[in-house]
Amino acid sequence: MARGHRHGETMTDTSDKLDYSKTLYLPRTDFPMRAGLPAKEPQLVARWEELDLYRRLREDAAGRPKFVLHDGPPYANGNIHIGHALNKILKDVITRSFQMRGYDSNYVPGWDCHGLPIEWKIEEQYRAKGLDKDQVPVNEFRKECRDFASHWIEVQTGEFKRLGVVGDFDDPYLTMSYHAEARIAGELLKFAMSDQLYRGSKPVMWSVVERTALAEAEVEYHDYESDTVWVKFPVASLTGDTSDLAALDFEAAQKAVLAKVLEATAATEAHDLFGASVVIWTTTPWTIPGNRAVSFSPRIDYGLYEVTAAENDFGPQPGERLIFADALAEESFAKAKLAYKRLRAVSADALAAMTCAHPLNGLGGGYDFPVPLLAGAHVTDDAGTGFVHTAPGHGREDFDAWMDAVKELRERGVDTAIPFTVDDAGFFTRDAPGFGPDREGGPARVIDDNGKKGDANKAVIEALIARDMLFARGRLKHQYPHSWRSKKPVIFRNTPQWFVHMDKELDEFGLGQSDQSPKPDTLRTRALAAIDATRFVPAAGQTRLRSMIEERPDWVLSRQRAWGVPICVFADENGDVLKDEAVNARILEAFEAEGADAWFADGARERFLGSRANEPWQMVTDILDVWFDSGSTHAFTLEDRPDMKWPADVYLEGSDQHRGWFHSSLLESCGTRGRAPYDTVITHGFTMAEDGRKMSKSLGNQVLPQDVMAKSGADILRLWVMTTDYWEDQRLGQNVIQTNVDTYRKMRNTMRWMLGTLAHDEGEEVAAADMPELERLMLHRLAELDQIVRKGYDNFDFKRIARSLSDFMVIDLSAFYFDVRKDALYCDAPSSLRRRAALVVVRRLFDALVKWLAPMLPFTTEEAWLDRHGDAVSVHLEQFPDIPAEWRDEALAAKWRKVRQVRRVVTGALELERANKTIGSSLEAAPKVFVADAELMAALGGVDMAEICITSGIELVGGEAPGDAFRLDEVTGVGVVFARAGGVKCARSWRYTDDVGSDQAFPEVSARDAAALRELQAMGRL
Repeated sequence: MARGHRHGETMTDTSDKLDYSKTLYLPRTDFPMRAGLPAKEPQLVARWEELDLYRRLREDAAGRPKFVLHDGPPYANGNIHIGHALNKILKDVITRSFQMRGYDSNYVPGWDCHGLPIEWKIEEQYRAKGLDKDQVPVNEFRKECRDFASHWIEVQTGEFKRLGVVGDFDDPYLTMSYHAEARIAGELLKFAMSDQLYRGSKPVMWSVVERTALAEAEVEYHDYESDTVWVKFPVASLTGDTSDLAALDFEAAQKAVLAKVLEATAATEAHDLFGASVVIWTTTPWTIPGNRAVSFSPRIDYGLYEVTAAENDFGPQPGERLIFADALAEESFAKAKLAYKRLRAVSADALAAMTCAHPLNGLGGGYDFPVPLLAGAHVTDDAGTGFVHTAPGHGREDFDAWMDAVKELRERGVDTAIPFTVDDAGFFTRDAPGFGPDREGGPARVIDDNGKKGDANKAVIEALIARDMLFARGRLKHQYPHSWRSKKPVIFRNTPQWFVHMDKELDEFGLGQSDQSPKPDTLRTRALAAIDATRFVPAAGQTRLRSMIEERPDWVLSRQRAWGVPICVFADENGDVLKDEAVNARILEAFEAEGADAWFADGARERFLGSRANEPWQMVTDILDVWFDSGSTHAFTLEDRPDMKWPADVYLEGSDQHRGWFHSSLLESCGTRGRAPYDTVITHGFTMAEDGRKMSKSLGNQVLPQDVMAKSGADILRLWVMTTDYWEDQRLGQNVIQTNVDTYRKMRNTMRWMLGTLAHDEGEEVAAADMPELERLMLHRLAELDQIVRKGYDNFDFKRIARSLSDFMVIDLSAFYFDVRKDALYCDAPSSLRRRAALVVVRRLFDALVKWLAPMLPFTTEEAWLDRHGDAVSVHLEQFPDIPAEWRDEALAAKWRKVRQVRRVVTGALELERANKTIGSSLEAAPKVFVADAELMAALGGVDMAEICITSGIELVGGEAPGDAFRLDEVTGVGVVFARAGGVKCARSWRYTDDVGSDQAFPEVSARDAAALRELQAMGRL
């Protein structure tokens, strides 16, 4: 085929004597133009299984430096979704790219198997049968959970393999394996033996629906409409003395105020404060029974206000005095439909000395205790009243403010015990008089078993109205924490739980201690130092994780569930942990042999305690947070497997894992080893629908990887991952998929043309120095790309690699180099240096491009490689090509950038003539090209521009083009005047030349083609 013809186009015979098409080196390949990936890819998966590609990779890499990407475990409870596909494809590309660059890059997949989602599924099955899980022996229930997880591990394994992921799927790590459970227990015991583990009573996020404590990582935030109330707390004292407030009632409080104030202030000021109330605002009215203080900020300006007029059905009336933050008074009074005036400022000193009465005082015989005012750094005047209702059993900041003031409060005679006002089912307890079991009709409930609002808010609000303690009420739609499993709202609830200290000195324990240990040596300071020593991709991940560690409370480890690794310690009634290495050894030995079920077996207490069984040690039955499980995977995977290494080179997960796996792994490893278990943390965003909305089943905008693979193929899905900015949230839908299908088709056709051309490659070498400039230019581009590809893989910047390679294949090769060189490759004589050099370059191009793309498009590159090398095992056993540095030639590249500029103008002019049907092929043209730019003209020296522009001739003219010449705005100083080619059309190459018929033996072809035919004839190929 001659110049100007498209891929795969053949010529018709123009001679009765000779079929010239059979004398051409036309592309010849079985590599199909239509990929048929949905059918082809499963065949390749089966082939890899048959030849045991994973084992071959390990054997091939034996002795190389290890590169380890440690797999963050997906959860074994359902089919994979698009997030799984994105995640696993990224991991597979990384491990393959390092494997093909001289490393032993072993990928060991893993699964998170314990925890609430699986337990919840089994419970649902029980409820559907009318059964109660608590009536089933715990180890029978645990076995059902184990079987459920095993089923989904098998399903997900097949789905990950179908994505093209290669790893040790025959021996993955599972958090429910006996060895893993023993190692997780061993890691917990390290914390216990080093006094980092303790039992405490703190408010934690509690799922009423699931009956368990939750960690921050198990919570997501959704819109939620809350009841809001402004509540009055009557001032009862200004001295801080609470001795006469032991049995407050509101009438007594009113009388007591004046006497107490007179001791501290002038009489006029006392009269101002007589009967005044501090007003708080809260979105959780149900927590009012748990109130024990009111917090304020010394940085905020407060004032005493008086109601002058009222337009309301309940609440303050004219003459009432109320204390607000000045910045929020107007908004608050407007909400209550009140007119007001400001009387004077109220100082921070006065507030600090102030004690209030509880607004529910006297209800159910309770709430007759003083409510002190506490200075709190968490108080702002952005919203509310400038005062924060403080229920230490229902909020972390409330708890911290209360605990910080415990010593002072005790000196003031305040009972500092924190009540347990709500039980695990969301019902009020006896610590909430009037709302608990003593309430007519039974206890009020905050949230029911279905996650719906109970009657607790209503009951509290009605009680406040009855006592004239409600200033105003309303509703607020805001972001509220929900369990990410049940999708139901959670509450903050004070319960006894097991925690790990974040700020306790660790020096004395020596765990992970080194000369580089930070001072003070606490889990928090170790974790912060480890974050600073870790590479984050993108870099913003470091700031995000650091802020979480800086602000997080102590790590709550306990869960009130059945499926998981137990907190396998013994404790006394005070929560002090038994430290006995012999007991620990028996526990770990049993777990290694029988799994964590051993803890729940009959006689377990006596078995583990041995001779100490008669001592009053209590067996803890809480389950470990599953984040501790996954945070310990580095111990039983990286450390224990000889084919891995610790620490890992890379952890890669979604950006939500800054509060999940990255976080728990960091804390676990820093607490036991003094550093992070990873050197680099890579995060990817979430996949959104094409319109930017979150994918959801209800919206019908989900893209399932199974559907994409069935319709288009896994390599299309992989190409999408490679071309998207995965560090941020991405979008996926049919239009995006089609764009990648189109890109893939162009890249595949480029591979196909190379394969067809290389069917004529006999392996001859031509030194780069002996090649024409155009071939040396392509070698230069390969050297450039080699740096881009290697740097891109090092920086995990796959989008740059994919874009660079795609553009190179489509623009530089298909639309330029291959188009130009088709004439030489198809028509030149076998001995032609130009043809032989081009074959060498195409061979180099194919070798480099297929290997560079192999981590990204493993199916397509495998198919292409095996088509080219029939006796090869797999492209994935190859290494990236060694590209000689001497191929770089910047001066040559600069020259050819100018040549291609001129070519663009010529091509544009010919496209216009073709559109006007003046010509059918560019070979019918011999345009005149005017070049006014001296530098451009000089660059064209020695270049056959007719060959480069695929015309039968070109005349170059130095100087300005005439006014009617074709020009491109972006290429100044170049104009083209169209002219038809002279001469006769060659029957073989279709070029128009003056030497057609110069060889009488081949009268229909040009001299070049006749010489080629003579060579072929001499070789017996005609």
